Amino acid sequence: QVQLVESGGGLVQAGDSLRLSCAASGRTFSQYSMGWFRQAPGKDREFVAAISWSGYNKLYADSVKDRFTISRENAKNTVYLQMNSLKPGDTAVYYCAVDYVGEPLTVHMGVMDYYDYWGQGTQVTVTS
Repeated sequence: QVQLVESGGGLVQAGDSLRLSCAASGRTFSQYSMGWFRQAPGKDREFVAAISWSGYNKLYADSVKDRFTISRENAKNTVYLQMNSLKPGDTAVYYCAVDYVGEPLTVHMGVMDYYDYWGQGTQVTVTS
C-alpha cells in the first residue's frame, strides 16, 4: 500500500502561481506513474496532468496545457505540479494519484479508473 500526501495549495489571485507537491510513502519500491486530478464544487473530478515513471511521457488536460507543468523526483518519491497564470476556473481540490504501471499507455494516463491510490487532496482557490 502507498500513502500520498499533497501540499502547496492555498488562496491566490488570478495570474499568480502555485506549486503543488505530492509525497509518496509505503510501497514505493515499484515503478509507478502519477497523476493530478481536481474537483471543483458541484463538479466531477477531472484529469489535470500525469507523468510516467521515467518522466518521458506526460499528458495534460487541454484546459491547463501551456500553464501547468508536471515533474517528479523519484529519489524523493515526489511529484510536482507547477501552476502558472492561475484562473478562477482552476479553483478546486487537487488530488494526486498513483498508477502501478510505470509506463502506461498515454490514453490511460488521464483515466481515473487506472489509478490505484489517491491522496486526500489540497485546496486551491483562485480569486479574480
